[in-house]
Amino acid sequence: MIEPGFAALAQAREAAGLSLEEAARQLKFAPRQLQALEAGELQRLPGGTFVRGMVRSYARLLHVDPEPLLAQVGAHAAPQDAERLAQRFRQPVPFSDGARRSNLAYVALSLALLVVVVVVGLEWRQERAGEPRMAFVSAAQQPAGPPHAATTAPPRVTVASAAPTPRVQAPQGPAKQVQVPAAARSADEPASAGQGRIVLQFDGESWVEIRSGTGKLLVAQLHAGGTERLVSGVPPFEVVIGNAQQVRLSYNDKPVDLLPHVKVEVARFTLK
Repeated sequence: MIEPGFAALAQAREAAGLSLEEAARQLKFAPRQLQALEAGELQRLPGGTFVRGMVRSYARLLHVDPEPLLAQVGAHAAPQDAERLAQRFRQPVPFSDGARRSNLAYVALSLALLVVVVVVGLEWRQERAGEPRMAFVSAAQQPAGPPHAATTAPPRVTVASAAPTPRVQAPQGPAKQVQVPAAARSADEPASAGQGRIVLQFDGESWVEIRSGTGKLLVAQLHAGGTERLVSGVPPFEVVIGNAQQVRLSYNDKPVDLLPHVKVEVARFTLK
């Protein structure tokens, strides 16, 4: 059904001698849009704002008063626009496959970075926990050592070795600790067959811990500066030396450079 007001547009166009196509070309609208407007079929047009613009342009072209037509547009377009707006907001937001893949890649990268941070943190904590802590105590506070390692004051040293020495007569029976004056001990004493020989010279106070290849703890003691220590046993030796810059070490009469093994003043290495 054609609204009377909108039918006036078609009558005014025909009176002006314009075809529907000519009017559409001058107004830059599609002929079907002008036809819908003249027929009052506003539901075929995009929306109220668009229809009002068409009415004003068409009325100006045809020299027709647009106000009565605009009133009819307002009565028809308001409920229609509100319903369209509600439907538009009820529609789900579309996501393209590319955006979804980008989000998944971002999440994967974030998880990978988190794993790297956790691994580095754990390694750092393990490394810190593995570093020996040096505790310097006086000779009077030192506890009694194991059967094969004794604490002595300089200039005497304790030799924890299964090998006999030429200057000491070892008693029969189980092996016992032997104390030898530093001045009387020779650095040229040969090691027993199958054993290694370590000589340590201390320019300053240092903690030393040495385990043999059998897992036996040969030394775990604080040494004063100006002393010397001879250790022999079955290689390989696991060695830990605190304040390593103040220690000189030779293994089987060959000097060993401790500097490459020092970390935070502690040297950790293996002698084979």
